[in-house]
Amino acid sequence: MPSKPYGSICALSKACDVLEPRWTLLILNQMWAGYSRFSDLRRAVGNISPGVLSKRLTDMEHLGLIERIEDRARGTVDYVRTQMAIDLEPAMDALSIWAQRNIEAEVALADSNLPQLMGYIGKNLVTAALPQRRVVIRFHFSDEPGPHKIWFFVVDPGTPCDVCVKLPDLDIDLYLETSKVSLHAACSGRSTIPREIEAGRLFVTGDPLLMRSLQQWLPQSYYATVEGIRMLSAAE
Repeated sequence: MPSKPYGSICALSKACDVLEPRWTLLILNQMWAGYSRFSDLRRAVGNISPGVLSKRLTDMEHLGLIERIEDRARGTVDYVRTQMAIDLEPAMDALSIWAQRNIEAEVALADSNLPQLMGYIGKNLVTAALPQRRVVIRFHFSDEPGPHKIWFFVVDPGTPCDVCVKLPDLDIDLYLETSKVSLHAACSGRSTIPREIEAGRLFVTGDPLLMRSLQQWLPQSYYATVEGIRMLSAAE
């Protein structure tokens, strides 16, 4: 929380006192998406440390934005939004639409967090558009500075997608060579699969059916269809 209030009589200043601390709106956004456990929130939010997340959750509870629900029998803790936080949904929705229309794609996508991006894609993969058999997909990211440049999706019919950085002894059906920016752009509506292939930022090879249906099974952000969205440049 801010150490000192703004001291303004404007109603907006009071909202800023409550919502401005870094991570507050992003935590609420992930709770809106259905996450309620500490570890899930940390993974979904991105580059937040456990200490900062713990403090922010405590602050938000004291402010009345969230409620902490402990199940002593199971030893679990869930964090859920109060009505006060739920009432923020229209404002958060408007901010997301504003960002899609007004922030340049190169700026919006520059800090893409790869584990968060792959977790989102894996969780929301449109499995109905995949063949009804085991599918193994390999991603290689040219712009990832960390140790995990290669990721795998293993999808079996009727089960959630398994997202991993080490693959068991399985045959790979589809290979994608790309960048975090390129893949994020295709998922967020800032570009499309054909545009990224034409720009030379995405290379796909392997199973012809998976290649052809890539645009169908790759999940799209809720805000991917915003009218007037700022698109990623057609070429480097």
